[in-house]
Amino acid sequence: MKLPIKILVAGLLACSCSCNKNVPQGGGENGGQDGHEAVQADALAYVTTADGSKLFSSEGIAFGEPSSMSPYVVRFTSDEYQTIDGFGAALTVSSCYNLLRMDAENRTAFLKQMFDPESGVGSSLIRVCIGGSDFSWDYGDSGLSPDGRFTWCDTEGMSNFAPHPMDVKYVVPVLKEIYAINPAVKVIGSPWTAPQWMKENYSWTGSHLRKDRYADYAQYFVKWIQYMQDQGADIYAVTPENEPLNAGNSMSMLMYWDECRDFVKVLGPALRDAGLDTKILIFDHNYNYDGLAEQKEYPLKVYSDPEASKYVAGSAWHNYGGNVSELDKITAQAPDKEIYFTEASIGTWNYSFASCLINDFRDIFLGTLSRGGRGVTLWNLMLDDKKGPYTNAGGSCTTCYGAVTLLSSDHKTVEPYTHYYNIAHASKVILPGAVRIGTSGYTASGLTYQAYRNPDGSYGVIVLNENPASQQLVFCTSEHSVKYTVPAKAIVSLRWKD
Repeated sequence: MKLPIKILVAGLLACSCSCNKNVPQGGGENGGQDGHEAVQADALAYVTTADGSKLFSSEGIAFGEPSSMSPYVVRFTSDEYQTIDGFGAALTVSSCYNLLRMDAENRTAFLKQMFDPESGVGSSLIRVCIGGSDFSWDYGDSGLSPDGRFTWCDTEGMSNFAPHPMDVKYVVPVLKEIYAINPAVKVIGSPWTAPQWMKENYSWTGSHLRKDRYADYAQYFVKWIQYMQDQGADIYAVTPENEPLNAGNSMSMLMYWDECRDFVKVLGPALRDAGLDTKILIFDHNYNYDGLAEQKEYPLKVYSDPEASKYVAGSAWHNYGGNVSELDKITAQAPDKEIYFTEASIGTWNYSFASCLINDFRDIFLGTLSRGGRGVTLWNLMLDDKKGPYTNAGGSCTTCYGAVTLLSSDHKTVEPYTHYYNIAHASKVILPGAVRIGTSGYTASGLTYQAYRNPDGSYGVIVLNENPASQQLVFCTSEHSVKYTVPAKAIVSLRWKD
C-alpha cells in the first residue's frame, strides 16, 4: 500500500501550504512517511494526533504471534453486524465551483488523493444536493442563478423539468472526474426544497408540499435520478427533504412525519415503476427533532405505517441538535432499517483542531457505526478561504469550513481541516462492503475501537484514544497479532491481511 501523508501538499504540484496552516489553532509539524513513498510491512497504521504532530502519518508494523499474552489483547469474534457503504463529504455547487477553479493537473491530484482507493484515501460516499442549497452561488460569474437558489423545474409544469445549468456546469463534470477515478462511489441525493410552484406558499423558504403535487414531486425525483445515472452517477439513495423541520435555511421546506409517510407512498411506487432501485432514506435531520415534541421519533412514526415502511430503507441524521444516543432507540425499535449520518459542519463558531478531530470521530464516526450506521457524509468537501461561495440569500452559513480549504490567492493551495482527517481515517481501512465484526478483550475508559472485515479479506480497525497518555493494544486473529501503541489524544487506523 502507498500512503500520501501531506495530502494536498505532496499530492499537488507547487503546493505551498504548511502544516501549521493545515492545523488552524492546533499547530505542530507533520511526522511519518512522505506521500510518495510506499511503506512495506505486514500491517499499516495511519495516525493523526490532536496536537498536530502526526497528520495521517503512516507506519509499518511487523506481525507477532497470535497467542500473545499481553494484558492489552483484543481478539476478533464471530459476531457480524452491518455492512458499510463508505464515508465522504457533500459535493455542493460551491465545492465543485472551487474544484473547477483549480487547473486540471492539481484538481486531478486532489481528486485522486480523496477518492482513489489505492493511491489516495478511498472516499466512496458523496452527498449531492437535488437543486440548490445554501452553497450554490457562483459569485455571479455565469449569471445562471442570481442568488444561488434554483431547482430543476422552476417554471410550473413537469414538462419544464430540465437539468439546471449550474449543476451541468459545475457538479456533473466533477462527478464524472470522480467516477473515472473510483467507479464504486455512491451518491446520496437530498433536495433543500421542492420547486416553488409545488408548495403551499410559492416560496423558497418554509411552507409545505401541496398534496395535489405529490405525484409531480415524485416524478421530479425520478427524472433527476435518471438524468444523473445517464451521466454515470450511481444515485444510491435519496432523502425526500433535507432538514424537514427547518424552515429557516436559504432554501427549505417543511415535511412533517405524517407528510413524509404519505409522500413516500407516492415516491416509492414512482421509483419502482421507473425501474429504479434507489433507496429512500427519511428524516435527514437532527437527533433532537429541533425541539418539536410532535415530531419526536419521526422515523419510527413513518415506519409504523406498513405501506410507507415497505418503501423506506432507513433514516439519515444530522448532529446540529441532540445526541447520537437517539439512534439507540431507533435501532432498537426498527432493527431492520438502515442508518446513515448525512451532514455535520465545522466553522468559526466551534473549530479547534484538537477538539473537532476527537469529538467528531467519536460521535459521528464511531458513534454512528456502533449503532449500525452504514455510512457517513459530512458537509462541504471544499470551500475557499472566504468560506464560500455561499448563496447570496438569508439563511446561508457564512462561517463554515469545508473538509478542505482552497486558497483564493492561487487556486491550487489546499489546506485540510479535521473533517478531511476524519474521512481519511475511516475510508482508508474500512472498504465499501466491509462488515463490522465483534471484539473481546482489553477495554479502558477513553479508549474506543471497532474492527471490520473487508471484502478483500483484510482487516480494518479504527481506534480513538482520548486519554492524555498513550495506550498499547494488541489485536489478535487466528493467524497473527498486530501490536500498536496509540498516542495520547489520537486517532489510529490499522489495516492488514492475514
